[in-house]
Amino acid sequence: MATYLFYDLETTGLNRAFDQVIQFAAIRTDMSFAETDRHEIRIKLRPDVIVSPHAIITHRVPIKDALSGTPEYDATRNIHALFNEPGTISIGYNSLGFDDEFLRFSFHRNLLPPYTHQFSNGCRRMDLLPITTMYTLYNRDAIHWPLKNGKPSLKLEDLSMANHLAPGRAHDAMTDVEAALSLARKLHAGRDMWNYLARAFIKDVDRQRMDQLPPCIQTGQGIHRLGLMIGAEFGSEQNYQVPVISIGNSSPYANQTLWLRVDLPDIQDTTPETIPDTTWVIRKKCGEPGLLLPPLERYWKILEESRRHSTEKNLEWIKSHPDIMKDIISYHREFRYPFIPDLDADAALYQAGFLPREAEVLCNKFHSTPNSEKRELVSSFPTKETRILAARVIARNFPEHGSPQIQSEFEDYMKRLVPKNPEDALLDYRGQKRRTPADAMSDIEKLTESSDLDDEQLALLADLKRHIKDAV
Repeated sequence: MATYLFYDLETTGLNRAFDQVIQFAAIRTDMSFAETDRHEIRIKLRPDVIVSPHAIITHRVPIKDALSGTPEYDATRNIHALFNEPGTISIGYNSLGFDDEFLRFSFHRNLLPPYTHQFSNGCRRMDLLPITTMYTLYNRDAIHWPLKNGKPSLKLEDLSMANHLAPGRAHDAMTDVEAALSLARKLHAGRDMWNYLARAFIKDVDRQRMDQLPPCIQTGQGIHRLGLMIGAEFGSEQNYQVPVISIGNSSPYANQTLWLRVDLPDIQDTTPETIPDTTWVIRKKCGEPGLLLPPLERYWKILEESRRHSTEKNLEWIKSHPDIMKDIISYHREFRYPFIPDLDADAALYQAGFLPREAEVLCNKFHSTPNSEKRELVSSFPTKETRILAARVIARNFPEHGSPQIQSEFEDYMKRLVPKNPEDALLDYRGQKRRTPADAMSDIEKLTESSDLDDEQLALLADLKRHIKDAV
């Protein structure tokens, strides 16, 4: 039987590959949003993680609290089991924009299947933020909308305060889960709209809806369908929606559909050399944001007149420039993300690809083996990345059961986290640097000088500063 699993994370920062969850909360409900159980896990700070000063003044979890709790390996296995309970629909507020990918890397780092909660045993995912975005555009009476600069705010904490969704402090994981669940109950009162939007997170339904969008252009590369893509990331100034046309699927990433924005005036300045600068393509997977609507008048009229005019002119330009349109489509279809050489094992989820069957079997054996005996399996893993990850699981969570070699390798890894040259910091899969102690100390100084912090936040930063000095 299907159930919703509303969840939220508080983390040490925003880097999916290198930061970690320190607080997890979830409430499971039936399909009518009646609560059946709830879970809250405090997760112990790993020895190799430096907490972001910006994160600590947001979630306000003191360092002393972060240093206690359940080891990450045990906590992540518990979370993975919750998400993979048959029939689970995992849902949060901006969960597909942040939390789900964060957990995906947590699962990877701890040798757990990172994708099964998306498709296996009737499990799938939803996200409440794009649903809420649609309500602010097309069902404004569903809830009270807090205003920021004259426009409705989509921040969960603002919505919670305006609608009395949940007591407690925002950015506490359980408070935010309660707020998200309460919001879903209110939006669900508009049953037909909720059901339509909820089905957009089913891959086959989303694909069918894409195929039903009206054709507007045909080129040598196929039929290009016109739609409106809705997403909070487009901002209130654009009414959270942009007109797009389909240009096919990515060649290297077959699960990505490609949508060219057709409201931007720069598109008419495109040459083969300027395609990356003058065109904007949105990469969308079926069953995930953004949400697509047909270009019906009741939706189209929300676009400003200037953007409607730009769209019409751009479509005319595309029809009259088939050669450059061919180049645009070819460029975006063939685009590959940059390859990061010597990518750290923690960050190698996408670059390393799916594990071979032999590695999956050994991962399962690793989990079922007593902690005191796990070290005997490390050298058996068939890939370099899995051997490193297995050794780090032991060194991070139960170092007393590690071998001298595991301990020595982990000490070498820890030294790499404090580079003498900032350019030597580890890079994640996007080429972004791993936070170093020097980075954190610099941020603490800047934040401490700010007049916007309260006494509790200043105390949190002072404790973090002492912790970093002691740890380095």
